Amino acid sequence: MSHRIQKLNQLLKRELGQLLLKEFDFSKDVLITVTRVETSTDLSQARVYISTVPDFPKITKILDNKIYFLQHRLNKRLRMKIVPKIRFLEEKKAGEAAKIEEILEKIKNQR
Repeated sequence: MSHRIQKLNQLLKRELGQLLLKEFDFSKDVLITVTRVETSTDLSQARVYISTVPDFPKITKILDNKIYFLQHRLNKRLRMKIVPKIRFLEEKKAGEAAKIEEILEKIKNQR
């Protein structure tokens, strides 16, 4: 992965995190985290992985319904010729990590 794409991924992650924090009014017991961003090599699309606590699949649908609003905000905030089209995906690796932690905790308690 090129250095340019890595920098763009970090920038998109930071900006989307700020937009989610400021522009959306989720309940106080829900935590949404942008875990990673993967931009295509031609910079046309970006997959944005989100993690929610508690696991709340409706968040992805809510964000998909507001995708044009978020894309418009990103287009205004970023000084780029072309801003990648964003697509939200649920982070699966965080759930896998939690399962591994749980298994390790069980093993530790058995000893």
